[in-house]
Amino acid sequence: MLVAIDAVENINWHLPCGSVSSPSTLHEKVIKMDIRNIAIIAHVDHGKTTLVDELLKQSGSFRENQAVAERALDSNDLERERGITILAKATSIVWKGIRVNIVDTPGHADFGGEVERILSMVDGVVLLVDAAEGPMPQTKFVTSKALALGLRPIVVLNKVDKGDAEPHRALDECFDLFANLGADDFQLDFPTMYASGRSGWADMELDGARKDLSALLDLVLLHVPAPVQVANRSDPFRMLVTTLGNDPFIGRILTGRVESGNLKVGETIKSLSRDGAKLEQFRITKIMAFRGLNQVAIDLAEAGDIVSLAGMSKATVADTLCALEINTAIASQAIDPPTISVTFGINDSPLAGREGKKVQSRVIRERLMKEAESNVAIQVSDALGGEAFEVSGRGELQMGVLIENMRREGFELSVSRPQVLFREVSGKKLEPVEEVTIDVDDEYSGAVIEKITGTRKGELVEMRQSGVGKTRIIAHVPSRGLIGYQGEFLTDTRGTGVLNRVFNDWEPYKGEIPGRRSGVLISMGNGVAVSYALWKLEDRGKFFIGAQEPVYQGMIIGEHSRENDLEVNPLKGKQLTNVRASGTDEAVRLTTPIKMSLEQAIAYIDNDELVEVTPSSIRLRKKLLDPHERKRQSRVPI
Repeated sequence: MLVAIDAVENINWHLPCGSVSSPSTLHEKVIKMDIRNIAIIAHVDHGKTTLVDELLKQSGSFRENQAVAERALDSNDLERERGITILAKATSIVWKGIRVNIVDTPGHADFGGEVERILSMVDGVVLLVDAAEGPMPQTKFVTSKALALGLRPIVVLNKVDKGDAEPHRALDECFDLFANLGADDFQLDFPTMYASGRSGWADMELDGARKDLSALLDLVLLHVPAPVQVANRSDPFRMLVTTLGNDPFIGRILTGRVESGNLKVGETIKSLSRDGAKLEQFRITKIMAFRGLNQVAIDLAEAGDIVSLAGMSKATVADTLCALEINTAIASQAIDPPTISVTFGINDSPLAGREGKKVQSRVIRERLMKEAESNVAIQVSDALGGEAFEVSGRGELQMGVLIENMRREGFELSVSRPQVLFREVSGKKLEPVEEVTIDVDDEYSGAVIEKITGTRKGELVEMRQSGVGKTRIIAHVPSRGLIGYQGEFLTDTRGTGVLNRVFNDWEPYKGEIPGRRSGVLISMGNGVAVSYALWKLEDRGKFFIGAQEPVYQGMIIGEHSRENDLEVNPLKGKQLTNVRASGTDEAVRLTTPIKMSLEQAIAYIDNDELVEVTPSSIRLRKKLLDPHERKRQSRVPI
């Protein structure tokens, strides 16, 4: 555990010019301020959650003998499996008598709706950058939001102890990034630290002592201003809701930063919608504050602190909770519009209802509406006369995470191919264009450039060396051109390439982009796939299923080696006779089938195909051409 450094004068501070005059004045400011609210921004896998783990440990948030899981803030199962942060979460530490509320923000632009809300709660940001990779696309996205809000960053170059680290180059790229994003002079004069989150140290100098994270914590206290709301504790209570949660015992839980005033348990307040209309009046039953990894019940919420409240039944994200005499809502941060849509429907295949418990359209609709209420970046509308639902969001990963959560909850549903949303401005058709950053071996760069600038209508922006034998390619590619490209990219780069993408701008329509080149193999019968039949059909293409798996008419069981679709019979067994001769019996050896992940399946299908999602299976199938056709299909015997 760290020992708090009392002698602030002995620390080698590296602060923005003109911000402070002497160590003594710094010490006076630290004593007067009692809250800091910061967010940590980082690209996927740059070490953000690991650094927060170390901050919690070294600040004394855990007992010395307390067992704590690695990446403790990644509490969601999907976050642990994928190694990414999906949901924004807050934690709190005490350093030198000052409470520091730390918000762990998602590192992927698909979850930008979380980021845009969360940044409104903080007064400073820590930008964590991998010293080898430098600032990446997701970093650019979140940083642009932070700079637009006027937040002053602290840049931490992480993983500087790795062999391929180039901290000086990464620092120059950070400065260029801030300048390109329109940062002002104060934001450009940012302090820099060198760190290793996994090893648990941060220093002002690259060759520093490398002992602990005390220098980073001290820098946060001095560089990040105290909430201006602290001066408004005598005003009426107001709070903007940024996240929504549910508890089976206490109901809806709304989290946000108290903008003014104080609130005690048992007081009666009201909620206002974004346009100022009164939603409800209710009594606060519980106030919870973040203390380490836990939320602890407290009696008083003070201005400037981040708290969670319970007791309401209607209030939701972006609403204002306030005292009864307040009639004006707090302006909420604008949320970027969605760029893709996916159609969710019931699973109407012959295998429907065998693996999931939640199969009705009514139940699916309730779940989607619940998701849209807590995630403001998602929009849900009815389609096909109420039998299906169009869900609009930021990207394929966001849709994939939503579907994966639903299948784990017991849902069965069918999902269409993602469709890009267009805009009409001054009579011109606009489409979303993404900035793609690709790191590949030099030998594969030609094939990648040919794909993204040729058939996929991309424009090459930059191409440079990013290391020994490595090339970094930056291009602007229409979102339509990137749907289904991930699989081709991994094939073209033999699995060694890394592709990152982030929304860039709306640009004029680029024209038609060809879809998947190869056709599919479609089952012509209902039953169970036979090894002999699949073996005989292997020269027709690659299979997505193995032997003894249930199939039905219209189910896609493989990829055809040619461009057209082909109906095949995977049920045909070998004709048996009493005649036996040497050499006539051959051993059946099947090639291992291709097993797609959920995101791969959604990106693979064409416009006339669907992904059938159940708690234990992911299948592809053709859309039913006629609603009466489903009645004619017999159920599959098992």
